[in-house]
Order: sequence, then C-alpha cells, then structure tokens
Amino acid sequence: MQVIELKNVTWKRENKTILNQINWLVKSNEHWAIVGLNGSGKTSLLKIITGYQWPTTGTVRVLGQTYGSCEIQEIRKSIGWVSSALREEIHPGERVVDVVISGKYASIGLWYRVDPSEHLRALEILDRVDCLHLAEERYGTLSQGEKQKVLLARALITSPKLLILDEPCFGMDVRTREQVLHSLQEMGNHEDAPTLILVTHHIEEILPIFTHVLLLSDGKVAQSGSKQEVLTSENLGAIFDLDVTIEWLDGRPWLRTHAHRFKKTLI
Repeated sequence: MQVIELKNVTWKRENKTILNQINWLVKSNEHWAIVGLNGSGKTSLLKIITGYQWPTTGTVRVLGQTYGSCEIQEIRKSIGWVSSALREEIHPGERVVDVVISGKYASIGLWYRVDPSEHLRALEILDRVDCLHLAEERYGTLSQGEKQKVLLARALITSPKLLILDEPCFGMDVRTREQVLHSLQEMGNHEDAPTLILVTHHIEEILPIFTHVLLLSDGKVAQSGSKQEVLTSENLGAIFDLDVTIEWLDGRPWLRTHAHRFKKTLI
C-alpha cells in the first residue's frame, strides 16, 4: 500500500513559495527520514500530510485516501505524532497512564471516563517502551527522555498506521537521546510497527530501521531515495553548504564537518 503520495505539491504563503513541486511516494514497507535546514519546508510538509495545511496546487493521498474527497478527521485517527514541543504542554500533575490514554482522544489532559480496557491497553504500550514502572508517576517528575518515551506510548495507543516523529530528540543530552533512539529502534522492529517519518537536523539520528531519506532544500526535493544512495558527502554538503564527510558506524551515518573548509565565507 502507498502510505503517502504527493504529486506536484506546491504551497504558497503571501505570494512566497514555501513548497515547490514536491513529488514523494512512501510505501508501507518503508521508513523515511526528512532532512533539511531550518526554513527548508519540513514543518510545512508535515502539516500538508496531516491535513492541517492545504496545498496551493497538487494532489495529496495519505493511507489510500485523496485529500479533498475524504474526511480528514478520520485519516488523522490513523496518524500518530510525536514532537519535542508537546513535552511541555502536558500538565505536570497528570498521571503517566492518563497521559497515554489521552492520546486516544487527541486531547491535552484526560477529560473522558476511562474504560478498563483502555487502561490495560495503556499499560501494555508503556511496557512496550520500557516505561511500565512509571504508570502511576506524575508526568512532571519524569526526565526528558522518560517524557519523550511516554509521548511515544501516547502516540501508539491508537495503533496508528503512520507515525510522525518531529525532532523527537530536540534539546536532549547525548545519553538521553540514545535512550530514546533505542526505544524508537525497538519499536520500529516490532511486527506491527507503523510507517515511520522522522524529521531531524542530526544525521546520526537516522537509525538502521530507516530505509529512505528525503532531502529538502529551499522548499524543493533535493534528493530522495534509499538512505545509502541519498546520504552521501556530496549530497549533504550541497544542502548544508559545508564540506562534510559521511561515515557509517553500526548502521548509522555520522556527519564530520571540515570547519576550516567552508564552501562560503561565514560571518
């Protein structure tokens, strides 16, 4: 099945072109990473995929449904979203298990009567991300890494077919980041894992589970395809405007910059 299909998608805001002729196909057996500088169009692309932003021109199909001829709210029920921004929106006094259950209702806070089956499902998902022991803890007492794993469980509570990871490790120290990435790798290896879309600035966060990469530059697709073909020193040097070398270690790419050889003079 084709999970995402964008054909000639362009989006303009106040006569400025933010996304320009985007063509992108994601199949159900693929996990993608989206890489680009700030302002390259990554956030706008995510909003179009989730139907929160409408393209100026072009066709958007997600999970087999064409936007404009389907009920967007129904499609969103099959899309999970994890972002660093959400970490600070959850009330610190809320129980972890309730944070997870709230994902079923796409709400901040739990304002619904909970069925026992929902509670059990939340505990199962917490166990899956190694956070079952935190179920009765208050959200505000958790570390940054624990919060992010709880939000991952929250996104999984609805068994989404598509899971968007929007800079999930933003602001984390190295140890915490690696703990979260380990959880993502384990989740991606699960037999019923959703299709994953990762947005990141850091190449080394592209885990072995990710099969493909989309490089965005100035609202255009610079490169798209298998990660081994796309993640080259030449391609990344072009979009970052840096002299770089890519090294692979344990299935992950690592970016080494040559600061003394900037392609352009930096002030």
